[in-house]
Amino acid sequence: MRKNITLSILIGSSIVCLLWLIGLGWVLIDYNNQPESSAKIASEEKIKEMEKDGIRLLALGDSLTRGTGDDTGKGYVGYLSDALEEKTEEEITITNYGIKGLTTDKLAEQVKEDEVQRQITHADLLFITIGGNDLFQGGESLSELNEDSISKLMKAYSEQLQAVLSSIRSINKDAPIYLMGLYNPFNDLDNSALTSQVVRTWNNATAEICAKYKQTIFVPTYDIFQQNVQQYLYSDHFHPNKKGYQLMAERVASLISWEVNDNE
Repeated sequence: MRKNITLSILIGSSIVCLLWLIGLGWVLIDYNNQPESSAKIASEEKIKEMEKDGIRLLALGDSLTRGTGDDTGKGYVGYLSDALEEKTEEEITITNYGIKGLTTDKLAEQVKEDEVQRQITHADLLFITIGGNDLFQGGESLSELNEDSISKLMKAYSEQLQAVLSSIRSINKDAPIYLMGLYNPFNDLDNSALTSQVVRTWNNATAEICAKYKQTIFVPTYDIFQQNVQQYLYSDHFHPNKKGYQLMAERVASLISWEVNDNE
């Protein structure tokens, strides 16, 4: 009788143990086969979404950003986009906020606008042309060129430019900024020696400001126009023509590293 009881207990225990092992197996199978967490899926979807976005260019500044003087309307920004498309299979999107006659103080106001800041946030590359209207003021300041007046103009410009770059960097810390230097559109006039000296000094100050900010590259254009200024200017003798803009675009394109594609 005792043996039968013992045997029954052993059989019962074995059955319970077997059921427990089967249950554990189903738990492990269910655990290993459960779907990935929503956070992980969302992260992977975000990565794929950014890969599909391509390269986003943001252009800020004055009439040179707008492309004034180019009969095709492309300007250096359009030709730059063409050049970059030849180097990558990614889609390139351009947002152009160029405004004719824009000065640096107005640009400092523009970069505070909500929509502009949103574009800055998502930009992979930023391009700026500014300073020509601050210095030349439509040619009016040329008749009053002297050390004191130029010093005042440069001081105001430098302060506003730093405000612009600081605003951009507070929003987007990593995207490269390419700031175009000035050329001298009056290089063939009687006072060309003086105007050229002023432009070079202005460019040097701009380059020094750029050096204070991460990934901010000063792009010289003075030499492009120096020898054959009229060959590369529009009929207004101030803005670049199609060829002038193409040369500017080539200069910028040569400085762009594709490492910026891993920016985000």
